[in-house]
Amino acid sequence: MNVLAHGIGGVRDLPVPTWLFYWGGGVVLVASFVALGVLWNRPALERHLRGRPTPIGPAVLRPVRIAVQALSVLLFALVFGAALVGDTDPLDNLAPTWVYVVFWLGVPLLSVLLGDVWRVLSPWRALADAWVWATERSGREARRLADYPEGLGRWPAAVALCAFVALELTYSDPDSPRSLAFAIAIYSYVTLLGMAAFGRDTWTERGEGFAVLFGFFARMAPLAVDGGRVRLRRPFTGLAGAEPMRGTVAFVAITLGSVAFDGFSRTTTWQDWTIEAQDDYVVDNPGLAELIQTGMGLGAILAFALIVAAAYRAACFAAERATGARASLVPDFLLSLVPIAFVYEVAHYFSLFVLNGQYAIPLLSDPLGRGWDLLGTADVVPDLGVLTPNATWYVQASALVIGHVVGLAVAHDRALVLFREHGVVVRSQIAMLALMVLYTVGGLWLLSRG
Repeated sequence: MNVLAHGIGGVRDLPVPTWLFYWGGGVVLVASFVALGVLWNRPALERHLRGRPTPIGPAVLRPVRIAVQALSVLLFALVFGAALVGDTDPLDNLAPTWVYVVFWLGVPLLSVLLGDVWRVLSPWRALADAWVWATERSGREARRLADYPEGLGRWPAAVALCAFVALELTYSDPDSPRSLAFAIAIYSYVTLLGMAAFGRDTWTERGEGFAVLFGFFARMAPLAVDGGRVRLRRPFTGLAGAEPMRGTVAFVAITLGSVAFDGFSRTTTWQDWTIEAQDDYVVDNPGLAELIQTGMGLGAILAFALIVAAAYRAACFAAERATGARASLVPDFLLSLVPIAFVYEVAHYFSLFVLNGQYAIPLLSDPLGRGWDLLGTADVVPDLGVLTPNATWYVQASALVIGHVVGLAVAHDRALVLFREHGVVVRSQIAMLALMVLYTVGGLWLLSRG
């Protein structure tokens, strides 16, 4: 039973037809495009990238980091233990709610607000830091076992992210605590092995799927750590520059494509397809039926990712033709998709975070489902009436449009760096505008299927 892996709510009795939202989103983007062309004539993001230093330096950050990392490892052990030996009912076990709601939705929000918090919150990095510290204290040097193959780029991170979203969205019982325990064990083994083989920082930046995703989101934050000191900067300035590393397009495309599939999987079309494909095996061979469902879902996620990537590359190719650029523009505009990836996550899972996230409060008091009340919160009753479906839709639609406007602004700023002539800048962004309109309307349509 999949009770946690999807958002709650949908469109109910809106005072205006949904098609008006589609048109409205497109009009807002076109108006933003015109305003950017008229009012934004100098590149600004790179100029303000470093920001200004704050009084918060190593003397404060080091003890805070150590304390948070210790707490992170303890919470990780608690969640893994709950998944491994706790109650098998996902509603009475902390692990499903913690993984799919608190972790998967809460960390991106913290990243956008506070910066690269996962660098401190990651239990795997905390264990690696402890190993490095202990090795150096013993008088030895912590060395990696091999050089990371440059040709791999971020492909390992893309595969890791795809595996997680496939578990969440295509497996027949993703909320099963025992299934989660197995997935956590496998991911932990691969992550720690990657850090040992190629180095803690290298694997974090290229192979650890969550670190790469949250790191991209953290580039939008007004806070960043540089040289051991917290710096305050303008929001979104971290999205300045190009992103040429291999596998990054695939990584961002999987992020967007998985959310698109989640919306599409709620349509009657997809449900009819899966029922028809499994129909001959549900009774006689249920295992094969589940395998067919998972395989179809994974294939659909990859198909949506390919559509996202192809649309982006087509827009970049059109921009290259319009400007006469000799080099590919794919790395230059890629970071403009990061705000879109973030708002897709926020918009699609907004109700899940607000409503199901409340269950973490009583579950922290009874993580294993044993009837405990460790923190005195076991009797807290979540208020599921705090959101109405219509209010959810308005928040989702607004977030989606705003995120695409920000993406358009990031691409425009990058164009100002690449092309000095105003006319060339405008021509380079016509294709990006078309891409943003396509993503916006598609995203709104998928949200309206909920």
